[in-house]
Amino acid sequence: MTLTEADGVRNLHFGTHWVQGSMRLADPDAIELEYVQQMMMWALFDPLPGRIVQLGLGAGALTKFCHRHFPGATVTAVELHRAVIDTCRSAFALPPDDARLDVVERDAMAFLMDAANRGAADVLQVDLYDAEARAPVFQSAGFYQACADCLAPGGMMTVNLFCDPPYHGKNLEAMGLAFEAVAWLPEVHDGNVVAIAFKRAPVVDFSALYERAAQIRGAWGLPAQSWVDGLQSWMQQT
Repeated sequence: MTLTEADGVRNLHFGTHWVQGSMRLADPDAIELEYVQQMMMWALFDPLPGRIVQLGLGAGALTKFCHRHFPGATVTAVELHRAVIDTCRSAFALPPDDARLDVVERDAMAFLMDAANRGAADVLQVDLYDAEARAPVFQSAGFYQACADCLAPGGMMTVNLFCDPPYHGKNLEAMGLAFEAVAWLPEVHDGNVVAIAFKRAPVVDFSALYERAAQIRGAWGLPAQSWVDGLQSWMQQT
């Protein structure tokens, strides 16, 4: 595991040149990378989740952001490697656990299969990669079914798909078997495609989504209008 810094941004690497997460030193709670920002598009549909679960800690950007900006939610981050957790705490301003934050050293699949977590999350954010970062660690229909089972009836999942195009399709097809509705945004960062999956298909009102996007932009500075643009483009194409 290595750290690099350039232009005021600290990056986390798992022993390769691939960036596993980033933090702007002047604003450690902000989300620096565009695809990580896109992982927050679930907030267009649910502004007040009760429980948010992150699978794969990375540099802790999503976990920190959700802990700060959703005071009514509990936030659970599941990370296999203790060294990643320790690095996030020492170098990426991840706060200590408290009444609303729980960072768990555990295998993601074991967490999903634990009966105590069935139907318990309103939001699931999935970003699971090893050091080689060639494709998601888990890509099977069984994995995505376990994700769906972990969600409450109206729950949503966002997933970062950093892989070659054939694997995008493989993952999206597997999600479609477990969720009633799946959509995705245009590719960013030379291969990242962020998808959103709904346990129950939503009724989509784009005018309401644009209003919510403006609120998100005003409150958090995230480019949420581009997410709605991407979803609308996806709907027109499919």
